[in-house]
Amino acid sequence: MKCLVTGSNVKVLGKAVHSLSRVGDELYLEPLEAGLSLRTVNSSRSAYACFLFAPLFFQQYQAATPGQDPLRCKILMKSFLSVFRSLAMLEKTVEKCCISLNGRSSRLVVQLYCKYGVRKTHNLSFQDCESLQAVFDPAVCPHVLCAPARVLGEAVLPFPPALAEVTLGIGRGHRIILRSYQEEADSAVKAMVTEMSIGGEDFQQLQAQEGVAITFCLKEFRGLLSFAESANLSLSIYFDGPGRPAIFAIKDSLLDGHFVLATLSEPDPRPQDLHAPELQRPAPQLQAHSTPHLDDFALDDIDSYMIAMETTVGSEGSRTLPSTSLSPGFQPHCSPGSHSEEEDDTEPSTVPGTPPPKKFRSLFFGSILAPAHSPQGPSPVLAEDSEGEG
Repeated sequence: MKCLVTGSNVKVLGKAVHSLSRVGDELYLEPLEAGLSLRTVNSSRSAYACFLFAPLFFQQYQAATPGQDPLRCKILMKSFLSVFRSLAMLEKTVEKCCISLNGRSSRLVVQLYCKYGVRKTHNLSFQDCESLQAVFDPAVCPHVLCAPARVLGEAVLPFPPALAEVTLGIGRGHRIILRSYQEEADSAVKAMVTEMSIGGEDFQQLQAQEGVAITFCLKEFRGLLSFAESANLSLSIYFDGPGRPAIFAIKDSLLDGHFVLATLSEPDPRPQDLHAPELQRPAPQLQAHSTPHLDDFALDDIDSYMIAMETTVGSEGSRTLPSTSLSPGFQPHCSPGSHSEEEDDTEPSTVPGTPPPKKFRSLFFGSILAPAHSPQGPSPVLAEDSEGEG
């Protein structure tokens, strides 16, 4: 694989890496015929992010050497981020960037061609990996919001940098309300609540009913907002209800990006009353250091938001990743049997959650073998342990 980025696109690539670094600690790089894919997932599998750069984004793009299969690799995020650490330096001094993948030496080579003939070469070690791919469909989400990233960026600007979660809801008169989320245990200490209200006329698309609200992590959302603002793009938000993953998407002729974030589950199945002038804050059912109950996720439909990782079909000696089996595999509809509740109960305890006290729906990852090598019966769903490989 070899690609060459020139001009202002070098900074765009750097901004994308900065956005991905807010989500995960490992970067999955995969050259495809449709373009270069950069993906990551956080340790709790509750946030997934992907950028796909079209071939026209590059001055030169070659997905694979003729006669060879395309390589895919996984590298430490901080290693790749160090190449694009200073965005100001990229804009002022770097004229072009060349990225090449050498399978023989297991090295990802990034070369920065700067002014005055200076060339900086970074040799990053990588690991062969599976293809990290999220399975989601924004078209099935009943609620859609679309607005310039600048509008949403100004709305989240007043929130404190240390704020972990934010609640997005539709209030009276179809006004979009953003409010800082606090647990009841913290309300006595952190009494200040920040709330922003945006009129529907500022949105390019507003398809949502009054009273619906979701709570998600603000850190990852700010990362995508920062990138979309710098590229002057609009941000679309697709969501269903509490406990169902929300999809944040941007699209351009040269790139597109998707962030899939878990949302906080409602303690009460009844919908929130958002018809009041102020957005009502959801009261969490779980307190700090409590253990999720067996029925916490019983009503969640997770099968439609399963995450699949296509396994690389290699030699028989290929290394098997540490995994947690969740069976049966993908099902269109999952009956509320005992095994379903047991899976939902064990997932938060087997994968370290972020944040652990809250009931965030984890995005599960599966390993799907090629049809020729698939075992008989339903395929097991595997969860990769990103920390187990060193």
